[in-house]
Order: sequence, then C-alpha cells, then structure tokens
Amino acid sequence: MRRRGWIRSALAGAAVVGLLAGCSSNGGDSDHPTIDRVPAAPAPAVTVAPAGSVTPSAAITQLLSEPATGTLVEVTDGANALQLNANGTTRTVALPAKPASLALGKPGEVLVAVPGKVIRVDVATGTTSEIGVDGDVLSAALRPDGTLAVGLANGKVLLLDANGAVQHTISGLVSADAVDASDNHVVVLDQRQTTITQLDLPAHQLGLSLRAGDGATHMIGDHFGRRLVTDTKGGELLVYTADPLVLHQRFPVGSSPYALAYDQRSETVWVTLTGRNEVVGYDLSTGIPVEVGRYPTVRQPNTVTIDSRTGDMFVGSGTGDGLQRIPADQRKRGQ
Repeated sequence: MRRRGWIRSALAGAAVVGLLAGCSSNGGDSDHPTIDRVPAAPAPAVTVAPAGSVTPSAAITQLLSEPATGTLVEVTDGANALQLNANGTTRTVALPAKPASLALGKPGEVLVAVPGKVIRVDVATGTTSEIGVDGDVLSAALRPDGTLAVGLANGKVLLLDANGAVQHTISGLVSADAVDASDNHVVVLDQRQTTITQLDLPAHQLGLSLRAGDGATHMIGDHFGRRLVTDTKGGELLVYTADPLVLHQRFPVGSSPYALAYDQRSETVWVTLTGRNEVVGYDLSTGIPVEVGRYPTVRQPNTVTIDSRTGDMFVGSGTGDGLQRIPADQRKRGQ
C-alpha cells in the first residue's frame, strides 16, 4: 500500500480510539454505540450447478478442517454435537450446548466455544476435556505459548493459562465475537461495534481499535500475521496487520461477503458471497486483492474451510442443500 493509504488508516484508527476512550470499560451496551449483528444475506435459488461435488447434509452452521489429521469438523443446525469426518468415516461427539464457534487448538485438537465452557476435542479419538468459564463464550483462540484467549458475549476477553485458570480479564468491548492469536498479538472482532481491536497484553487492557466497515461478521488470521475481515453490510474485504493495528487493504467484493477461509498452499483468501451463491478467491500479495477464482456454490454458503493438506475446499449450505467439495485441482490460479 502507498504511504498515504497507511496514513489514512492510522488516522482512522486514532479517531476510533478517541471514541472508545470516552466510553466505559465495563462492557455491555449502555455506554457504547452499537448495531445489530449482521446476518448472512438470504440466498436466491441455485441456478448454476455447484462446482465440484455435493453430499447431502442438514443445514451447516460451523465448518472447520483440522490440518494435522485432515479431519473435517461439522456442526449442523439444531445439533448439540460435532461430526468428525475423516478417511471416509464419521464420528459424532456430543456437546452440552450448541457451539458458538470452532477454532484450531493444538495439532489434532479443535476448540469449541459453548456457554460457560471451552471444550477441547481430540479429533482423532473424539475424546473431550472441558475448561469452565464464567460467562457466555463466543470465541476462543490458542496462543503460541499454549495459553488461551477467550471472548465472551459481554465483551470481556479472558486470558487463561495452559491449564485454563484465568490470569487476566480485559473489559471494554460490547461483544468479543471472534478472537485471533495467530501470532504473538491477540486481536478481537466486536460485531456489535463493528470494530477490530488489538489487546495491549503487557498492560492487560484494550489497545488500538479500528472501525471494521459498516457491519463486520467474520475474522480469521493467516500465517503472515494479517487479520482478514468480511464487512458483510458494506460488501468489502478488509485486511489488517497488528502491532500497530493498521488497515492495509479495503476492497469491494460484491454481494454480501460472509464466511472466510485461507489457503496457505496458494496464498489465497476465499470469501463466500451468500447473495450470489458463490465463493471467490483473492490473491493479497499485491497492493490490492486480485481475484484468482470464482465458483458457484450450494445455496446459502454460510461456511467455508480449506483442507491444508490437500488444498480441497469445503462449503456448507445453511439451508440444508449439502456439503460441497471443490478439489484443489479444479481451482487453478488465474481462472
């Protein structure tokens, strides 16, 4: 990005920080300007056959590929359970409640956020262990040192040690809907304020905050330390880096971008467009995202993930129209 773009992003961040500094740090809605969470745009009927293959499935609400084992982890609507799909077999793992989110844990492990708990699931065996949390857990992230960052519905972020004991509590957000700790920095997406915030870990408080479009819904991190955010209401893909938190790229991507996945093999971010039943890939290596692939999907593509071992993409229908697999060899850069 040109230097002027960096300056604009920094000034925008300073403005947001000034607004947040004038608010109470107790969390909740009363002292913060908020918006309603933005849902996925309703999808039209499918008019083009989905790329790849589709297998029957109930409506899919969560989807994640665990890279160490190649296990596809799936949550369907209304189910208090995980479906673990690996090597042609499926194992069901019962949960105490409907998961709010899934995240990668240690190799072979998935973290499941449910009210009052973070559940660690060994995807090879299906065994579970629970970390009790005082609050409605929306998100969880494993930090490089083995500790956890846990986001709550009341906006608090808990920093837990490797055994699950609370070491610090950071307040000031309205909701901690997504937490990413893919490097040594913890970044939080607050959907209710449509902001992205880096935690000041040495001071155990909120750090720099930036506006995340008009209605952000998802955030993931990549191995470069970037945070990728879909501004569903504003129709944009936002790309940030941390330390300091800077908005590097802001790019219009079309009809209601929603779910995100990153393909490390091809350095491509994939974004579902629920309003068009499509998934689009962007190369971020240049100054702006460059489209490198666009494929028709199952209806209501609310979830997407990449098997990092094979490069295969999986897209889940939020209306029960199936689980779609688009093999890596069908996704050639530049097409």
